Amino acid sequence: MEHPRLTRLAAPTVAAVLSVAVLATGCTGSTVQGRPGASGVRDPYFPRAGNGGYQVEHYDLDLAYDPADGHLHGTAVITARAEQGLSSFNLDFSGLKVEGVDVQGTGARYNRTGTELTVRPAKDLKKGEVFRTEIDYSGRPKPVVDPDGSEEGWIATADGAVGVGEPIGSMGWFPGNHHPGDKATYDITLTVPKGYEAVSNGALRSRTDVAGGRTEFAWHSAEPMASYLATAAIGKFDVTTGRTPSGIPVYNAVTPEEAQKSAPALARLPEIVEWGSAKFGPYPFATVGTIVLPGGTLGYALETQTKPVYPGAPDENLILHEVAHQWFGNSVSPKSWKDMWLNEGFATYAEWLWAEEHGGPTAQRRFEAILDGDTSVDGAADSEWDSFPPAAPPGPEHISGDPVYVRGAMVLHRIRQEVGDEKFFALLRGWAADHRYGNASTADFTAYAQRSTGHDLKKVWDVWLYGEDRPEAP
Repeated sequence: MEHPRLTRLAAPTVAAVLSVAVLATGCTGSTVQGRPGASGVRDPYFPRAGNGGYQVEHYDLDLAYDPADGHLHGTAVITARAEQGLSSFNLDFSGLKVEGVDVQGTGARYNRTGTELTVRPAKDLKKGEVFRTEIDYSGRPKPVVDPDGSEEGWIATADGAVGVGEPIGSMGWFPGNHHPGDKATYDITLTVPKGYEAVSNGALRSRTDVAGGRTEFAWHSAEPMASYLATAAIGKFDVTTGRTPSGIPVYNAVTPEEAQKSAPALARLPEIVEWGSAKFGPYPFATVGTIVLPGGTLGYALETQTKPVYPGAPDENLILHEVAHQWFGNSVSPKSWKDMWLNEGFATYAEWLWAEEHGGPTAQRRFEAILDGDTSVDGAADSEWDSFPPAAPPGPEHISGDPVYVRGAMVLHRIRQEVGDEKFFALLRGWAADHRYGNASTADFTAYAQRSTGHDLKKVWDVWLYGEDRPEAP
């Protein structure tokens, strides 16, 4: 993400209120074998995000949207594996009206409290059972407002809409286990009025004209994805396609008024992907691309998997940052939101590496300039990069703060200073390869860095990563 984003929910319907009482009676006619799954995974900053007792394997989202009336109708089919016996389980969902829930093909009881949708299957689920939950829902989605005041979720644009989700906004447009620790594959089908384009993650499997003067776009993501990286963008986009020199398909969707300004930076996208592959290891996904929205739609760019979203024409540096996230943040995702520096510090340092190889200041010069307050080299020298340790933001409103980006990058440069270029770049490639498509924590990284480089980096961690005081030049 390029600098920055709890949630409101409509009052429960009478049916939902009645279902609370039904849930309290337990299962009739048999002994309850399961127990409720936890409502939240106790993330240090978003404790109610995600849910316990199961892991999602696949989301199949079928969404229909008409920009003329702002109405979204969705069917979410969630395939998951029970990690315990389950008498009930929760999904994170905000705002939209639930019209029905089935589990394993049978109607299930459900109720809503806050942003929790609690589902009670007709029959308890056994540990290890793979189960299928179908939720029908509809309404006019509203943005999710984050602790830092920014908006995500389903956002109306000048000529359509976009769904974005970092950190918890995806629950504003589809129900799910919305924590980065539960990654899954996705199929997202978008049906829109004819004349609109509809873009999502992964590869476009089909584009079909259907009844009612509409067009259906079916997108498939074969690689695991954290739900905050899912996107759906609808608009009057100009679409161009191509391939990188190594053959990776490129799909760019650009709002027409931003096309001319976007062209120079987008022309370098294939080169940036190839450069990243040489620096960090093979590009981790089957496709790459871009979604450029009307200017001002969002207050941030976002590294949505395979197709980063930009609020207006991006420059080369911003594209570099969001593409770097495909390795660091998307393929290797954080175990908790406390680990955000593993996303943003790495993507920021990728900017430094690109600059030092393409006529800009070296990473060492940039590092020194930030310490010295020299904004002529890097504007971040005038930021609050030293206001808290990057591995310990003081609250959820700070997970996209300056230290997470800038001081996070400085942590990486300090490792490079300590171990030398050969071991440092081997560390970057090894980290991306060994944790590919998985999740990792700060503790995982510090242990890995020490083991792979053979260096004692405790002083780097104590001073730069966790230290409360402003670090001094080494």
